[in-house]
Amino acid sequence: MTSPSLDVLAIGNAIVDVLARAEEDFLASHGMAKGGMTLIDEARAEAVYGAMGPGTEASGGSAANTAAGIASLGGKAGFIGKVRDDLLGSVFGHDIRAAGVAYATPAATDGPATARCLILVTADGERTMNTYLGAAQNLTTAEIDAAMVQCAKVTYLEGYLWDPPAAKAAFLEAARIAHGAGREVALTLSDAFCVDRYRAEFLDLIRSGTVDLVFCNEAELKSLYETADFDAALVALRKDAKQAVVTRSEKGASFVTPGAVVSVPARPVARVVDTTGAGDLFAAGFLVGHARGLDPATSLRLGALAAGEIISQMGARPQRSLLDLAREAGLIA
Repeated sequence: MTSPSLDVLAIGNAIVDVLARAEEDFLASHGMAKGGMTLIDEARAEAVYGAMGPGTEASGGSAANTAAGIASLGGKAGFIGKVRDDLLGSVFGHDIRAAGVAYATPAATDGPATARCLILVTADGERTMNTYLGAAQNLTTAEIDAAMVQCAKVTYLEGYLWDPPAAKAAFLEAARIAHGAGREVALTLSDAFCVDRYRAEFLDLIRSGTVDLVFCNEAELKSLYETADFDAALVALRKDAKQAVVTRSEKGASFVTPGAVVSVPARPVARVVDTTGAGDLFAAGFLVGHARGLDPATSLRLGALAAGEIISQMGARPQRSLLDLAREAGLIA
């Protein structure tokens, strides 16, 4: 087996966030539920985008945020995700490469536009999101770069992208290639509603060994096993999963296997500014430690450090070097 050149290859939705200030009456006039997230079609996306005030564009997407976090921690990350050859597609590609992530997925020359999340921020700081998934949902097996998968220690899959059948096939192909090369496959469950839709399929991925490492938060774990009892759900997860990471916000996080549970507390934060991307960055920190062969407790602390930093700022991409912070904390040499 050749030595891997990437620590993590992330596969997921390629989305550009467009943030703009808005008045309450703008939300009302466009029929938006304040504070919510609504999936919209392309026509609606173009209409809202055209009506919005001056916006700030920032690349997003759960797995892409994780890849950017890994790069900020000094890890070697790659990303596979689909955009269109339009303005926002160029923005996404520029941003993720500028973050130090290897990204070479060809842009679509036809079909839906690049995915975008139109975020209206009112004076009270509340964010109202309108998400058009567009080209991101058209990922197929053709976009799975076998060489990238084979050279990554871990291939990390985003549960949000389990909706489209073609993307599902792409995930399974990536897992097959990774295991064929002696690598690991990780899956983030992404969202409790996502788990509600695909509970049986996610459990099969875990139980069959298609996935070697699962990431979930407390709500996703309870949804997976259809119980309000966290401890009971954790017992069930330990029976099913080879390895799992469970995050519990201020209660800390745990790494679990059938034989052991390792837990660490949450990292103290002076002020929570924006929780967007907390789970994505926790995964980034843990994966860097895991890929480097660090012990589970240290890997969890790297995750807590990255998550703590991201909720102390606006946006889901690190504005400071996470590697510098990790070195200051004595977690990375």
